[in-house]
Amino acid sequence: MSLVVVGCNHRATPLGLLERMTVAPDDLPKALHDLAVAEHLSESVLLSTCNRIEVYAYAERFHGGYADIRELIARHSGLPPEIVGDELYSHHDADAVRHLFAVATGLDSVVVGEHEVLGQVRDAWQAARSEGTVGAVLEPLFRRAVETGKRARTETGIARGIASLSHAAVALAAERLGGLTGRRVLVLGAGEVAAGTLKSLADAHPGDIAVASRSPERAVAAAQLCGGRAVALAELDTALASADVAITTTGATEIVLEHSDIDAVMTRRAGAELLIVDVAVPRDVDPAARELPGVTLLDMDDLGDFVERERSGRTQEIGRVQAIIDEEIEFYLAEASAREVAPLIAALRGRAELLSASELERHASRLADLSPAQRAAVESLLRGVVNKLLHEPTVRLKDAAGHARGDRLAEALRDLFDL
Repeated sequence: MSLVVVGCNHRATPLGLLERMTVAPDDLPKALHDLAVAEHLSESVLLSTCNRIEVYAYAERFHGGYADIRELIARHSGLPPEIVGDELYSHHDADAVRHLFAVATGLDSVVVGEHEVLGQVRDAWQAARSEGTVGAVLEPLFRRAVETGKRARTETGIARGIASLSHAAVALAAERLGGLTGRRVLVLGAGEVAAGTLKSLADAHPGDIAVASRSPERAVAAAQLCGGRAVALAELDTALASADVAITTTGATEIVLEHSDIDAVMTRRAGAELLIVDVAVPRDVDPAARELPGVTLLDMDDLGDFVERERSGRTQEIGRVQAIIDEEIEFYLAEASAREVAPLIAALRGRAELLSASELERHASRLADLSPAQRAAVESLLRGVVNKLLHEPTVRLKDAAGHARGDRLAEALRDLFDL
């Protein structure tokens, strides 16, 4: 059996492919079910965010598990398996643990140290629990990953400054426009990313904030976060025509603003320029719209370039987080090894107790003349000898758990006692 992670993210996969591979929340239960019935996978958690899709699994065989995950992503995205395979990375065992901890702490994010990804890791774990696809391996792994993410943000300054995609989107817009004070801003969407965007906007002091969403109730609730106003989707073109900047954050699976929609809006603007920051994956805005005169369209690729400049200032904090990850990996592997040797120790003691009972039964006729007290003394003596004999091997095996020596001792014990 092997712990594996297979996936792709913003670092190497083009946005156009990544957005096809991501799994929408409504599709997550079916995807987890498909993983649960896969031939080589025993447990699985699917993490799908705006900049990554990853499957963490406990696989009977690494190569079989990899193939099962590749096939699922290919079916979901409608892409040929060979195309998907070219984009996927994979890690197994200790390297898979390190990768998950790096994700949970924000070291593997577009915005280093972002806080949103920790909630996404927790949500992916909880979704898998709800679908019954986590067990004795992934349950403690994700619990430790969440704790590692919390430690990184509590004990280091990794989350200071720009610490989320939504914060970065607002900062990027402010940089392009020379500040947002007095500007008219339209936010499209009312989900988690939109909420973070609106909170960041409140500190940028724009002149007007409008929020548009498919759900009027959610738009109103989101607008209240920053003293803004809700806009009906039917009035979206009017809101765009009067905005200085639009930040799109929806979870839609298809383009929301087509080239023709924005072209019509630009006609109404009579030459006034429009900045659009699209942080949705899949994208909300037709990429062809950037060819329209007066339109500046920025997407996740542009956001990645922007936050890379911030990364250089966090080198010391990155090192401190990596040290925390090293500690947590050691803790996790020791605990995992201890969990593995516990059944082995139980089996060894069970074998000893079975042999003791068998020998007492074999000599029952010779012990027949003993009084109950004498027989109890013989049985106590036998148990004492067995316990003393097994005590040192048991202690040594527990002490060595989590290290190569522990693995060697466990294997020797299995061979010597046929466990």
